[in-house]
Amino acid sequence: MAELVLGMAVSHSPALNLNVDEYGEYGEKDKTDERLADKEGRVATYDQLLAQADPAIVPQLTREVLGERIADCEKNMEHLARTLGEARLDALIIVGDDQGEQYIMDNMPAMLIYWGETIPNTVTDQPAGTPPFLLKARAQYHEPSGVRDYPVQSHLALHLIESLTANEFDVSNAKSLRFERGEGHAFGFVHRRLMGEQIIPIVPFALNTYFPPNQPLPKRCYGLGQALRRAVEAWDSDARVGILGSGGLSHFLVDEELDRGVLAALRDKDREKLISLPLNKLNFGNSEIRNWITVAAAAEDMENHWQAYQPCYRTPGGTGCGMGFAVWY
Repeated sequence: MAELVLGMAVSHSPALNLNVDEYGEYGEKDKTDERLADKEGRVATYDQLLAQADPAIVPQLTREVLGERIADCEKNMEHLARTLGEARLDALIIVGDDQGEQYIMDNMPAMLIYWGETIPNTVTDQPAGTPPFLLKARAQYHEPSGVRDYPVQSHLALHLIESLTANEFDVSNAKSLRFERGEGHAFGFVHRRLMGEQIIPIVPFALNTYFPPNQPLPKRCYGLGQALRRAVEAWDSDARVGILGSGGLSHFLVDEELDRGVLAALRDKDREKLISLPLNKLNFGNSEIRNWITVAAAAEDMENHWQAYQPCYRTPGGTGCGMGFAVWY
């Protein structure tokens, strides 16, 4: 039977593809972003966030501090890439969210497994006039030119669909993509930033973290992770399988208390803490924490051997991304 041997979770953010000055430019964009919310999940303007912000954020916006944090994030990415390469995996399940890249509101699945033989990564056309810093930030998700087809472990994907369905998870499935833009950012990030040329066949698992009203509850995500582990272990294969959560932690407003609480729960295997996370705190970018919950449940028989965290603020209003990294084995 197959074995689940590795769990990983990683944030993806402009902080991983921009220098300090470019990251500051991204902060200027935040001031007009309509996706902002406060720490209670309420829609807010930047000015409202600024009025509520902790003054201790300002000293963390210097080029020196932010440069050190971005450099540390890059080292953490290198650690993850090295760990992934050394694991000798035959397949990697990637749990990520789709932000209108393939699945839109005419039919938004709560959970979907893609089981085509390959999945394309395609350059995404950017509107004329897109600022250079934004083009560079998005480049970490897509091939620099043309289209590249990445292998999918379609046999495992089909097995997971059948197994989850038998265990009362009504998971949607797809063998092709609707739009030419190719795989979503959560999956492209793993291909582009973690795999390099050491390509591992993947199983793309799209979890609707972002869009109400059918976002899976934290408890459901935990149960999903447990069911995925059981399904892998029941697969008639001698394959070494990994699972990776792509996205999170808090953004577009950094919430260190939330992030550090999630990381502590991962380390301590605190299921109750993870399944009882307040839904109002899992909106917008924070919603991707659901991917981490799913992986933590799949890896609950392993130890969370390594984790790292950097709060990468980019404005006095507290916008930015809580950059988290974790490994289980």
